[in-house]
Amino acid sequence: MTFTTRPTLAGTFGMVSSTHWIASQSAMSVLERGGNAFDAAACAGFVLHVVEPHLNGPGGDMPAIVATADDPTPRVLCGQGPAPAGATIEHYRAEGLDQVPGSGLLAAAIPGAVDAWLVLLRDHGTWELSDVLEPAIGYAEAGHPVLPAVCATIERVSGMFTEHWPTSADTWLADGKAPAAGSMVTNRAYAATLRRLLAEGAAAGTDRVSRIEGARRAWSQGFVADAVDRFARGSFLDSSGAAHAGVITGADLTGFSATWESAATLDWAGTTVAKTGAWGQGPVLLQSLQMLSALGDPAELDLLGADGVHTTTEVMKLAFADREAFYGDVDVPLSDLLDPAYAAQRAALVGADASMEIRPGSPGGRAPVLPRGLGETDSAAGDSTVGEPTVATPTAQRGDTCHVDVVDRFGNMISATPSGGWLQSSPTIPELGFCLGTRAQMFRLQEGLPASLAPGRRPRTTLSPTLVLRDGAPLLACGTPGGDQQDQWQLLFLLRVLAQGSALQEAIDAPAWHSEAIPSSFYPRGMQPGVLVIEDRMDPAAVRDLSARGHDVELGPAWSEGRLCAVTRDATTGVLRAGANPRGMQGYAVGR
Repeated sequence: MTFTTRPTLAGTFGMVSSTHWIASQSAMSVLERGGNAFDAAACAGFVLHVVEPHLNGPGGDMPAIVATADDPTPRVLCGQGPAPAGATIEHYRAEGLDQVPGSGLLAAAIPGAVDAWLVLLRDHGTWELSDVLEPAIGYAEAGHPVLPAVCATIERVSGMFTEHWPTSADTWLADGKAPAAGSMVTNRAYAATLRRLLAEGAAAGTDRVSRIEGARRAWSQGFVADAVDRFARGSFLDSSGAAHAGVITGADLTGFSATWESAATLDWAGTTVAKTGAWGQGPVLLQSLQMLSALGDPAELDLLGADGVHTTTEVMKLAFADREAFYGDVDVPLSDLLDPAYAAQRAALVGADASMEIRPGSPGGRAPVLPRGLGETDSAAGDSTVGEPTVATPTAQRGDTCHVDVVDRFGNMISATPSGGWLQSSPTIPELGFCLGTRAQMFRLQEGLPASLAPGRRPRTTLSPTLVLRDGAPLLACGTPGGDQQDQWQLLFLLRVLAQGSALQEAIDAPAWHSEAIPSSFYPRGMQPGVLVIEDRMDPAAVRDLSARGHDVELGPAWSEGRLCAVTRDATTGVLRAGANPRGMQGYAVGR
């Protein structure tokens, strides 16, 4: 029996896995009191705003993939807000910018997370919004023991807050100091925002759906939109080194609604793997699976040896090169990108040595177009307000995003990856208790690209939930924080679980790695060709072999790669299972 850091949970009632134990248990309490998976996930989502504010917030974004007991067809809930109406390339160029800043008001896309959670609750939940929000309000008002990572994040940006973002200093610093790890931290302004949403929702109707719709209007057309509009007219220092006002307005919030859409899917290893469309990076996972099948039986890949590490790394480089050339909120040739013949053509490029090039293909004969200066930008080292740091680097344990998976006894399943609106990335709107997101940094200020900035266009997000079906029934939901690394880590996990039969916790705990040769989606958009970061638990002989193949191997801490969550359901027996990542010492699975 393989040793794991914790058991794979098994039961028949319900399972939750998330990146924070308080969110997991809050969601489980909803299941215990009769709520379904979607009530529970929404509860967890709002709790995560409170307990992981350095990793996600109400001003951020949230894509999810769901399958219901009544209709197991996977559906994507898009809580990724687009660029505001005033976000034009001309405006940013006129401000003297050649990139969208990685922090501050100009980097704001329209907030999508809150509306998405409310739409999920409206369409598939059963609970009243007041009951769903009760835990989040309680933790925001009365406090919760704050994570060491939250305190470290606040400490890193405390000077910026004090000198340039006074509303953030007022919210997160007490007497000019970051909170101590484990101390009780509150966010009463956000609690008041949630209470006002409830009050205005209650005044709007006499049934559950009407009350949810009333809260949505209070957010997008009422006091929240008004506060965003007022605050965004101010000017604050951002990562460009200059102060800028935002372009987002209350009208932008009014015009946005979270939407349902079809998932991108791939039939693979006797399952159907579902991801968001190519407005996000999710299909790189599907492309990678297709290429690996073209190279042989994925069940035979030795994922603890040099061959397996090399092959998966080189395949992912090719998939991400296609992301750079073709993905965005445009008409993406996804059927051609996932075509088995195209995958075989691309897989043939995997050689004996590590590639140092960005090599997009020509799906359906289309010529690839890459951004100018791809991967050649300057470093933003020392600026703790920018980007979305990966979960770990060889020198520091850091955080970035959240994730939650839920499955209930009825057969409902959801995978959701909330992110953005990080407390350190934009000044706090004082009367709301949260800041705007910075997802617009993923746009390019170059015309003619799939990811070019344009009003109403969604940024090409890295947020990448996954849902897997077998014989048409939901089998597995999983996901991880990690920016550009999310689908690299999920690829290893799915290979182990779906192709090689590993148990959930065994697959989560296994040594992992990621390539830094992927062009970063985050300001300042750099990359490190050839760099391969591997947990130092990997066999030294395999590491030496990889170095001999040309990989620039960097050994990271033994438990540093990824923060995976996962739940499963066996449609035949009704047995539910869950696992969660020990890395980062925050994630937990609960269930019975």
